[in-house]
Amino acid sequence: MKLLRYKLDGKPTLGVLKDDMIVNLGPLGYPSMLALIESGATGLAKVGELATQAAPQLSLKQASLLAPIERPGKYLAIGMNYRKHADEARRLGVAVPEKQLWFNKQTSCLAGPYDDIHPGVTEKLDYEVELGVVIGPEAAKSVSEAQARKFVYGYFVANDVSARDWQMHTPTFTVGKSFDTHGPIGPWIVTADEIVDPHKLALRCFVNGQLRQESNTSELIFNIWQQIAYLSTAFTLEPGDLLATGTPEGVGVGMLPPQFMQPGDLVRCEIDGIGAIENKVVR
Repeated sequence: MKLLRYKLDGKPTLGVLKDDMIVNLGPLGYPSMLALIESGATGLAKVGELATQAAPQLSLKQASLLAPIERPGKYLAIGMNYRKHADEARRLGVAVPEKQLWFNKQTSCLAGPYDDIHPGVTEKLDYEVELGVVIGPEAAKSVSEAQARKFVYGYFVANDVSARDWQMHTPTFTVGKSFDTHGPIGPWIVTADEIVDPHKLALRCFVNGQLRQESNTSELIFNIWQQIAYLSTAFTLEPGDLLATGTPEGVGVGMLPPQFMQPGDLVRCEIDGIGAIENKVVR
């Protein structure tokens, strides 16, 4: 299923996609996407039943989609997790770590799948298409790679928008990764049962129609199960937490010469089997 949030009479509302139409999940009584996630299999069964019985109320083309989750407890992203992207970083003088390199994106950066991106004060605005993961209703603590899959609720498309100049102010990257509007995600959460193998998904990023990034999640250095095992060794991954699993080569800072996004640019990130998000840079 494709679970989403959209505006209905000016208020955030939960929905499920049925063909190209949206079924309102309001009758189920879940006040937020996080509440639906926490309800687990019971909630998904109710969504499936309602989607079968209820008539859609709104076409997708007419809907104003919001970020598919309101404000998760954590939004974590891994750096240099595709080999060719790590090679890009090495050419720029950035040391490639032997261990998984994680940083926080503050959850206030989250934006909808078609919201504008505001550069703020950065002069080096960059794009990064990534596969996003949503942690499910059971908190993950000290799980093994073999167990990790059952802790995934679903997947989404992410653009890890980066202020490259501010990113290098600190080795934690957090400030330059967390500007307001620099976390567009969506367009919905595709539930885990619909993705047979998340490690065989093609992903692409376009800027003004020009293909900048193209790869496949099969190229991840540390796969999703390894990521969840690693993080949960240190701390608990809670329901609704978000993970961005890494970006492939082709980012603006790695081009010769570098090509950063400018006001007026339109960036589109897409992943096969999940969907696409598209955001305009507006000063």
